[in-house]
Amino acid sequence: MRIFWTFFWTFLLVNMVTYVVSSMIGSAYHFGTGTTLAVIATVLILLIAQLIPNDPVHH
Repeated sequence: MRIFWTFFWTFLLVNMVTYVVSSMIGSAYHFGTGTTLAVIATVLILLIAQLIPNDPVHH
């Protein structure tokens, strides 16, 4: 379920950013570009989450 929600929010936010940026620079919005970037961002987020240790820090 964690993977689904990560993809869901990443999908929405990346497509929103892609739309806004393409509007600001005057080019056409492409749904496929936003979706591809969302999949790549989701994989990177999940990889980074796996690499960060979850153990408590001992002083």
